[in-house]
Amino acid sequence: MMKYIIWMIFMLYSLPTVAQFDPITISLYTTVPNVKVSDEKESIATEDIALVRNVQEPNIQVFLPSKRNATGQAVVICPGGGYAVLAYDWEGTDIAKWFNSHGIAAIVLKYRLPSLASQEAPHEAPLMDAQRAMRMVRQHAKEWNIDPQQIGVMGFSAGGHLASTLGTHYDAGDGNAEDPIEQISSRPDFMILGYPVISLKKHVAHIGSRNNLLGKSPSDDLVDKFSNELHVTEDTPPTFIFHSQDDTGVPVQHSLLFYDALLDAKVPVEMHLYPTGGHGYSLGINAEGTHKGWPETCINWMRGLTR
Repeated sequence: MMKYIIWMIFMLYSLPTVAQFDPITISLYTTVPNVKVSDEKESIATEDIALVRNVQEPNIQVFLPSKRNATGQAVVICPGGGYAVLAYDWEGTDIAKWFNSHGIAAIVLKYRLPSLASQEAPHEAPLMDAQRAMRMVRQHAKEWNIDPQQIGVMGFSAGGHLASTLGTHYDAGDGNAEDPIEQISSRPDFMILGYPVISLKKHVAHIGSRNNLLGKSPSDDLVDKFSNELHVTEDTPPTFIFHSQDDTGVPVQHSLLFYDALLDAKVPVEMHLYPTGGHGYSLGINAEGTHKGWPETCINWMRGLTR
């Protein structure tokens, strides 16, 4: 407990104030759980997209709008990359800055990618980090001008799988935990899923994401656990989905499966399917076709959540 208190004091004195312009970067843990000693090192390749590999110290990077523009909404963003890399700017920081332009706080999650070399249970690491991020944002809600009941999660591709896993595998927090952060609910208040991986069932799975998360020979129980269309309930958060019908990377059937499950559970859902667009178009700024309009429809949907 003393170690946690010392860490919190350090964080309080080292954090920039919310009035500053630079994003705030905060480690998720004092001691990262679910790890084993390895020689793995994090790396970043910066070409046309910044690709992060072998994340060892997961963190959140917090982008805040001005107080005057703040709507009170916030989104935890999970970049995609097939659970092999993180497309950190393309589906992370670029998205965060766009949210800020609409008065929405945005938190980019640098989550651990499954690794047999550096983790005891690789398939659990991404979700652990996503749950921790949601708790931390809720803990800092007042400080960051955020409504603690308007914190959503967003993910692209495999990041969409992680976001939908958080939205279907959340918990209410552990009231007996020593760490106050772990006492906070990890449930997102809404989900935004961009061309998401949803199911890990063999007939529809994005095999790369499935292999990277679960290994090449997972048990049926593990496949079912992370096939998120099977875990939708009436308490699953309201959801916004967008996907292209000509997506050969992650077939549109993933979104259709999740949409049907949400309908069956009577969970509010808005889905936009575009004839073209392929896979992986971020904000669609340089795209041609109707899919480039998804940001505007998403913002309109988010505004409706606060009415």
